[in-house]
Amino acid sequence: MAAIAKKITLSSSRDIPFNKLVLSQANVRRVKAGVSVEELAEDVARRGLLQGLSVRPVKDEAGVETGMFEIPAGGRRYRALDLLVRQKRLSKTAPVPCIVREDGIAEEDSLAENVQRAPLHPLDQFRAFLALREKGQSEEEIAAAFFVSVGVVKPRLKLASVSPALLEIYAEDGLTLDQLMAFTVSGDHERQQQVLERLKASYDKQPYAIRRMLTEGAVRASDKRVQFIGIDAYVDGGGTVMRDLFQGDDGGWLQDVVLVDRLVADEMERQAEAVRAEGWKWIEIAPDFAYGHAFGLRQLRGEPSPLSAEEELTRKALQLELDRLSEEYDSLEDLPDEIDQRLAELETGLQSFETRPLTFDPLEV
Repeated sequence: MAAIAKKITLSSSRDIPFNKLVLSQANVRRVKAGVSVEELAEDVARRGLLQGLSVRPVKDEAGVETGMFEIPAGGRRYRALDLLVRQKRLSKTAPVPCIVREDGIAEEDSLAENVQRAPLHPLDQFRAFLALREKGQSEEEIAAAFFVSVGVVKPRLKLASVSPALLEIYAEDGLTLDQLMAFTVSGDHERQQQVLERLKASYDKQPYAIRRMLTEGAVRASDKRVQFIGIDAYVDGGGTVMRDLFQGDDGGWLQDVVLVDRLVADEMERQAEAVRAEGWKWIEIAPDFAYGHAFGLRQLRGEPSPLSAEEELTRKALQLELDRLSEEYDSLEDLPDEIDQRLAELETGLQSFETRPLTFDPLEV
């Protein structure tokens, strides 16, 4: 007949007044790590004590319990509570949930609690932040609740938004964190999975290769076409910009190439209209011209349009005032605000006379 297994008896739990608790020398944690006591105290004040303390009765030399309890496991939580008591935010007799241990060795309790605790997988944190975001919390609120910066929260939310299929592969160590970061460049889950399939057949699985595959066909923000139209015009037109939150991307990648080319054509035509209004007989516009296109052509160099008599008088008056003020205040290191502002106005006015519109020979227009 099979022997009946002995039932396990768990240690009892009870609430113990805070002023009946003391730290134990048996606590194996000596090096500070993780969240600071101050941050933990704020978290306890906000959410309460999420995990009780492991305590043992303190006995006198005769082995009689003294009514005090030492803490071999939970020292940081005790210090956080102690800080709240010293700040007058918690009563010194406040009941603290505790697990009362009497068997075994105190050092074993402390070591077991610290060693057997499984660290949180990064993906679990990413998903937790995303769940809070979906429940209406802002990035700022999430950051404040966990004592981190918004700069920490935003990339983690980005990681959590990657295709669920890729996240599951990452959870099983099929992708590294750096590879997962690379996949965040594109928010298109279908595109991400296409690149993942290509990656399986590729010898180069480095993050930069993933970024290159995801941005194939897109237009870099540093492209001369984008510089010409401006990213704001592209976004206002409904275009999407892919950004990399984990490394420099020079402004990102513009995904809608057709929209970029249309905006470029529209802007070139708008500027061409202004040139046509000058009376030119022939204008040709294009984002690029073939090599040798300008062969046989020469550059026309116009002359600045002459000043009228009234404009010349104004220019001379401005120059005289500038010379006078410059000489008068030349010895001062710090100019009075009104003089500094007037000098700037004079320089701007004189500059407008230097940048006169060009005039061309009517026979060449």
